[in-house]
Amino acid sequence: MLVIITSLYAALLAIIWFVLFGAVGRLHGKHNISLGDGGLADMIVANRRHMNFVESVPLALILILLVDLNGGSATWVHALGIVLVVSRIIHPFGLSIEKMNTPARVIGAGGTVFVILGAAITLLWQFFKG
Repeated sequence: MLVIITSLYAALLAIIWFVLFGAVGRLHGKHNISLGDGGLADMIVANRRHMNFVESVPLALILILLVDLNGGSATWVHALGIVLVVSRIIHPFGLSIEKMNTPARVIGAGGTVFVILGAAITLLWQFFKG
């Protein structure tokens, strides 16, 4: 079975991952840091931007894929994918050393949580209805 819709969002998310990964790599080179963050604010922020993505996106994408494979509506799969991509674009701009609750962080994290819970509830519904 083809999963064209989920594939679109996986590709877009891979590009976002690459940008975040590249920022970390660039700063490692700039500061000549092999591992860790050297206690430098820009490294800490870049690492957290990348790590937050890595911590949440794989689970969200797997859940979206399962909804898609289990016959979820194309509209719902697109909605989950769009919210996840937009959330993950916005989220890094909200991370800073100085402030915890920035609008971008709240929107980005909230959107990601919405996708994970929305997809999980959909999967439970798909299981019990069938």
